[in-house]
Amino acid sequence: MKWKFNFKWDTPVTDKPKKSKIREWVDAAVFALVVSTIMRGLLFSAYAIPSGSMEGTQLTGDYLFVSKISYGSRMPNTPLSIPFTEPILYGIKTYWDAIKLPYFRLPGFGTIKNRDIVVFNKPDEADPQYNLPVDERTCLIKRCMGIPGDVLTIVNTQVYINGKPVANAEKQQTSYTVVTDGKDINPQILTDLHIEIRQQLAPDTYEMIVPTANVATLKSYSNIKSITPVIAQAGLYDAEIFPHNPKFKWNLDNFGPLTLPKRGMTIPLNDSTLILYRRAIEVYENNKVAVNGKDILINGKKADTYTFKMNYYWMMGDNRHDSLDSRFWGYVPEDHVIGEAMLTFFSTDSTQNIFSKIRWNRILRPIN
Repeated sequence: MKWKFNFKWDTPVTDKPKKSKIREWVDAAVFALVVSTIMRGLLFSAYAIPSGSMEGTQLTGDYLFVSKISYGSRMPNTPLSIPFTEPILYGIKTYWDAIKLPYFRLPGFGTIKNRDIVVFNKPDEADPQYNLPVDERTCLIKRCMGIPGDVLTIVNTQVYINGKPVANAEKQQTSYTVVTDGKDINPQILTDLHIEIRQQLAPDTYEMIVPTANVATLKSYSNIKSITPVIAQAGLYDAEIFPHNPKFKWNLDNFGPLTLPKRGMTIPLNDSTLILYRRAIEVYENNKVAVNGKDILINGKKADTYTFKMNYYWMMGDNRHDSLDSRFWGYVPEDHVIGEAMLTFFSTDSTQNIFSKIRWNRILRPIN
């Protein structure tokens, strides 16, 4: 007995015309743009190191991958913007701020930890004269030295958290007073040891930024008489240093103690706490603060305490004497955090010729 199956598949009839080559290319480009925008907005983005504030951990000319899912992807405040552009080009905004969304962050794989290297928006651009939404502010990269609730102190350049010293970055650097015997220092030595001369104080005296690991090598040269760390004296007030008030005589190298605000943390309001936390209350958490005699008013009502709505972090550059960081503009609110720096995927040195421009030893290098 033979079985015979006589199946016929119906082929749908369509009059839909075949796409032209140009249409196919346009569709592919639109698809690629949508996918890349989603990837960049929610998962990862590329970032270039523009300055030397993280030398020698990260170098000027390094290109990084930043993970946005490490701490949770932040939803855009200005969803209507031209991707991959600066917020203002030739005096024209590349975003439309008629629609502004409130701060919201998706769940992440973890939270910011002490010593993480973090990319975030510049907090001092929250000031009214900039008039920039959070996600359109300048991107910065620093090392997190304090997390919400920590008590941070800096004593003679050493950072302490909750009374305990924090391990310095392996390639952290700072400035030194270098005294010579009057003979010039070979420029090649400065290049090889990655030393930057900040200023010449006298014919035989210089202030130099020297990587910690290279101090001993520099000192070994016969024309170097002494190398002394440059440290601002404790109790010496520096008006450029947060909170910019002589009541707190803090400076670049001796600072605090300062408790970092934590979501849900309540503080008493008085003359001292208002100096330290007014910026967070007024600028970052959008309250109107006023002082009437001895009374402190929050949104027109007398207040004796304040409870924070967000977490705040303390960010510092590894190049301690050449970094504009939290010591200057204070703590970083959580809504400014973009993500964690994960990988250096490419690096170039603008000071070298075309044959030596690429730093091959930094390509695909994990960041820590």
